[in-house]
Amino acid sequence: MTDAPTASVLDGHRPLEVPPGVESVDLEAKFTQLLFRASLLGNKLTEQKQQARAAQRELLGVLVEVDDALAALGLDRELVAHGRGAGLEATRRRLLGRLAKAGVKPMRLEGLAADPALTEIVGTEVRPGVAPETVVQTVVTGFFWEQEVLRRAQVVVAAPESALRSAEDPRVELIEPQQPEQAEKPQRPEQTEKPEQAEKPKQAEHLEEPEKPGEPEAAEPGPAPAEPAAAEAPARPVPPRARRQAKAPGRPAKRAKRKK
Repeated sequence: MTDAPTASVLDGHRPLEVPPGVESVDLEAKFTQLLFRASLLGNKLTEQKQQARAAQRELLGVLVEVDDALAALGLDRELVAHGRGAGLEATRRRLLGRLAKAGVKPMRLEGLAADPALTEIVGTEVRPGVAPETVVQTVVTGFFWEQEVLRRAQVVVAAPESALRSAEDPRVELIEPQQPEQAEKPQRPEQTEKPEQAEKPKQAEHLEEPEKPGEPEAAEPGPAPAEPAAAEAPARPVPPRARRQAKAPGRPAKRAKRKK
């Protein structure tokens, strides 16, 4: 029973020729070598994909900047006056359509909380009734590329209401300038006490040295008198005639006494 099916299958076909030396081949080693080559090929393909994606990302970033330039030109009054505004807007719509096919879409963040991964805060604005850190204006549009962030958006967020209250309350403006004066008040007593403390030791010195009775007060220091210089010079001898002349004025006085 087993020979009949085998014979029917082999009818009209030649048996495969087995090459010489196949039976002696190590199949396990060959299979390991095949897996190693497959892993090398897979790593090479992954690297090529990453390089291609990086180049594509760079190109998409340049196209996004072109969209920014077209948007800025659309706001130029001179170009709009010359009838170029419609053409610029049509070119921009076509560019955004091509970017959308490549998976690039603009971000819509107005009214949402600012996410650091998606936004870059470039300013704040007081908005009553709006929660802080809420996007109120988009300065530069951000873009998604599939599941990645191609470019972060530059936005203006709402400031807390306390900033509005401080701006409206005039008492805050009066209190703030007084803060440096209050800080300087403790330093003023220290400055006035220093000269008093310097005078006290001088007064104590005068009290500690009582004046002795009979002694003349010390004269203020001044220029040295000229008398000591004359005393130091040697005395000259007085001639006898000068002595007689000096005694002469006293004689009339004695005669006047005798007459009385």
